[in-house]
Amino acid sequence: MSKSKIEWTESTWNPVTGCSKISEGCDNCYAERMAKRLKAMGQKNYINGFEVACHPHMLDAPLKWKKSNMVFVNSMGDLFHEKVPLDFIRQVFGVMNIADQHFYQVLTKRAKRLLELSEMIKWDSHIWMGVTVENKTFKYRIEYLRKAPAKTKFLSLEPLLGSLGELNLSGIDWVIVGGESGPRARSIEADWAREIRDQCIEQNVPFFFKQWGGIHKKKNGRVLDGVTWDEMPTRELTAV
Repeated sequence: MSKSKIEWTESTWNPVTGCSKISEGCDNCYAERMAKRLKAMGQKNYINGFEVACHPHMLDAPLKWKKSNMVFVNSMGDLFHEKVPLDFIRQVFGVMNIADQHFYQVLTKRAKRLLELSEMIKWDSHIWMGVTVENKTFKYRIEYLRKAPAKTKFLSLEPLLGSLGELNLSGIDWVIVGGESGPRARSIEADWAREIRDQCIEQNVPFFFKQWGGIHKKKNGRVLDGVTWDEMPTRELTAV
């Protein structure tokens, strides 16, 4: 388990690493930059840099953690990448179903494959499923997520690259918004975040504002209109 500095989780677990770019939100991928550093440091899981790789030796890690954690699954990759076999995805979910003292947050941009495989996967209520949407072009990912069998479904609107306009949040349990960070960070406009926040309030969906981002993300902070928005879904351990 790796303790995480990501504001909306507690730790990370990476049975899969690596990915490939499929949309504008991928352009300045932090995980790709990190993978290059880890490869240079000689970290064995990143011997091939950011190429997609499955790591069977990482599968049993959650079984060893006694204290309950909120776990972001594959912060360094995408579990539903086309190069990750269904059998391995099932193994990852199998571990999550057994190690049910934890809550898991799975996030993908490959929402279509998520839906295609979802009926072949066992979902318990402590496994949350989310999709990333960075601009209006990719709002269709929300529709795929809405049809998936996960009990708790969330949106990661990060890096937010434009106004998303009207959002139908029926069936969505949580919304995260954040600006891009890093050396080539694209800016976020406050009104983009406000219109999402206001719709979350109107539709009674928990809203989490992660960061303004930028080159100096810590300095820029994460306060929106004088408020630190830390809302999250209720944690439940009842099987679907």
